Amino acid sequence: MQNKSQGNFRWVIATLLLFSTTINYMDRQVISYVKEFFCTPITKGGFGWTDDQYSYVTSFFTAFYAGVTIFAGWIIDKIGTKLGLAISLIVWSVFGMANAFAGSSVAVHIVIRSFFGIGEAGNFPASIKTIAEWFPKKERSLATGFFNSGTNMGAMAASLFVPWCLIHWGSALGWKLAYLLTGAFGFLWLIFWFIFYHHPAKSNRVSNEEFNYIHQDDLSNQDNQSEDINIPEKLTWFKLLRYPQTWAFFFGKFLTDGIWWFMLFWLPDYFKKQFGMDLHHVIWPTFIVYSIAIFGSIYGGNLPRILIKRGMPVFKARMAAMFIIALFPLCLLLTQYFGNQAIFGAYSAVLTITVISIGAAAHQAWSANLYTTVSDLFPKRAVASVIGIGGLAGGIGGVLVQRLSGILNTHYFETPKIAYLIMFTLSAVVYLLAWYIMKVLTARYVKIPS
Repeated sequence: MQNKSQGNFRWVIATLLLFSTTINYMDRQVISYVKEFFCTPITKGGFGWTDDQYSYVTSFFTAFYAGVTIFAGWIIDKIGTKLGLAISLIVWSVFGMANAFAGSSVAVHIVIRSFFGIGEAGNFPASIKTIAEWFPKKERSLATGFFNSGTNMGAMAASLFVPWCLIHWGSALGWKLAYLLTGAFGFLWLIFWFIFYHHPAKSNRVSNEEFNYIHQDDLSNQDNQSEDINIPEKLTWFKLLRYPQTWAFFFGKFLTDGIWWFMLFWLPDYFKKQFGMDLHHVIWPTFIVYSIAIFGSIYGGNLPRILIKRGMPVFKARMAAMFIIALFPLCLLLTQYFGNQAIFGAYSAVLTITVISIGAAAHQAWSANLYTTVSDLFPKRAVASVIGIGGLAGGIGGVLVQRLSGILNTHYFETPKIAYLIMFTLSAVVYLLAWYIMKVLTARYVKIPS
């Protein structure tokens, strides 16, 4: 049992990560709410973009985010989390604000959004590495779920704030102020980061008891069921790619990350096309989806902890929890059925929002555990690098999903419900496929030693 007097400063660090992730997702979510104005015909005062052009902007952001994540992880392993996360936040905040000056040009938005993606790429490698440094294994999925809930808090904040900007100042000015104001929040966070963050070994706010609690895995061989293998002291990307553990994380991210990107960038558009909602009405459905997803992130991350307390080995508990979680997105198969207003009338939107909320919560629970498999399988010195590889995989999957959604919505312009039927069907089944591939690749559980 943990001694309550030993201190809990590690949760202060987790809270800082929570808010950096909140800012990260609030900034990236702005574009999904200004899409309606961007895609409004020029004759009606908008930019006249098509859904396909919009998907190019989000796809380039995702591609650069993914491509740089692998380098961000390597850089953060070299320079440390304190400086790495700070630089990342500065870059994405600057270019997030620069979006306000992009005008109506799709090409300019693509360039600025690409640099914005470069900045955002450092958040998760730095955060996961920080969790590995500050938490024992049995708490990592809970801590990851805690800070990962910032993805939902950021989306929730954007769902309220960005439409308010557009309504209060008008779309022509509001979209610019939305980018400027959300981008500015990051600089306030930096103050607290530099005040409170130090490595556990250098922090004067960590008691000896808490330090020993954090490093209990280094002091005991709690993974005695695993089998050590000999690897070189230096873990380069190419050497990491030799291990099936790396590929398990790669495919877990590749197949499922795009689903979250789809929800982030296309959900307001879906509610508009499926139910005829305008900017005023789309606020609360998106807010509800992301708020419910928070519970998936936190409690899904806690599920393996419950199994571990019952005596199940760490990685086995993680995979068992992920299988249970992978079953819940299957409810998304009902999205378009419940969306049929001719059958369900006034309850149609409520039922649809319910199943999408369950799917979003399941994704967040899945993501919290998927990230933690890296610290289960790899030494701390390789965590950020492996997260970077997985980020690249997730970004590739995200680009493919973004382009697919853009192509389908353009092709089925007159019947967008067909496009979204295809997208939600894909979203429902990929988690079980990802779990199966991960299970096969890690069938012989081997912990890479420090």
